[in-house]
Amino acid sequence: MKLDLHVHSCYSKDSNASLDDILEHAARNGLDGFAICDHDAIEGGIACSKRAKEIGSDLIVIPGVEVSSSKGHILVLGVRESIESGLSPEETIKRARQQGAVVIIPHPFKMTSHGIGYVDGLDTDAVEVLNSRCVTDGPNNKARKVAQELGFPMVGGSDSHEAEMVGRSYTEIQADSRTVEGVLDAIRKGRTSPGGGKTPVSFVIKQMFIGHVNKLGRRIGIR
Repeated sequence: MKLDLHVHSCYSKDSNASLDDILEHAARNGLDGFAICDHDAIEGGIACSKRAKEIGSDLIVIPGVEVSSSKGHILVLGVRESIESGLSPEETIKRARQQGAVVIIPHPFKMTSHGIGYVDGLDTDAVEVLNSRCVTDGPNNKARKVAQELGFPMVGGSDSHEAEMVGRSYTEIQADSRTVEGVLDAIRKGRTSPGGGKTPVSFVIKQMFIGHVNKLGRRIGIR
């Protein structure tokens, strides 16, 4: 199965992607499912999972979150409760494990996107070695090299902030069942392979602009 394990929705402060648009483009782009990983917010993934059922979509929607730890971002898949931002990576992962969730270190060497900067010693299930929004190859290449050296399973994710880019990069997953738990269990067992390509630079710039506008809106109280 092909899943995008790193998708942002309008529940993220830097994205305007609606849940319906994400579901539409995920199906159009040939995905079997995806994980909603909004910044420090679990509501989007839960809402999207419900919405998929409401419209009769057969896509697998994994509720997730991209947690801002004290040293960088951490993806938590299969989340049920919020995890406080600003905790150490180790404490963040501990909180995720208490929920039985899967942990992925995203874009670890992309410093402009709060990459954590290392993976050695972290209790992670996988490392994101193909992030579509890396404009240059360096961060992805380094992540792949380190993951291979340390024996971590490797995954890909679009890190999309616009619905059109969902599935731009993805993870091939050999799951025993077409369910959220089946996918999560396959990731735990390392049955993953990253694939796909990059997001066009024009989309990356557009997303950055949207993020700045949304941030300004919150400051002046209109968002």
